[in-house]
Amino acid sequence: MNTAATRTRRNDLYAAAKTCKALGYRTLSGAIVSLVETGRLILITGFLNRIGGSDLPDGKVSWLGRHCAKAYRETHGNSPIRVWAQHRTTGKWNHVYAYGPIDPALYAGLRTYKGTQHLLADTYARCA
Repeated sequence: MNTAATRTRRNDLYAAAKTCKALGYRTLSGAIVSLVETGRLILITGFLNRIGGSDLPDGKVSWLGRHCAKAYRETHGNSPIRVWAQHRTTGKWNHVYAYGPIDPALYAGLRTYKGTQHLLADTYARCA
């Protein structure tokens, strides 16, 4: 059985295989990558840049992503949207989650992961 959706997906995979690596991953991500580039969806690294945590090592960013995904699943009942993104230091392409710019799961992840609790606003207030 060959439906239109199957045909479209097969064509996308064929197009992705015949192009350069960057364009191939963008093709696989589809419309989601345009939402990320326009700021309608953000990645964990973009969120950290926005709140002043861009100097965190890759291991902590990865664990923060896991905590945010867990918080998202608890509130929404399903996983966040996934998109292919290039790693900031190694250049490899990874499947990562994308969130809304003010999604509460991002802040819940900050709160639950000990490595990023220092970035919360209430922590700054207690130190002052």
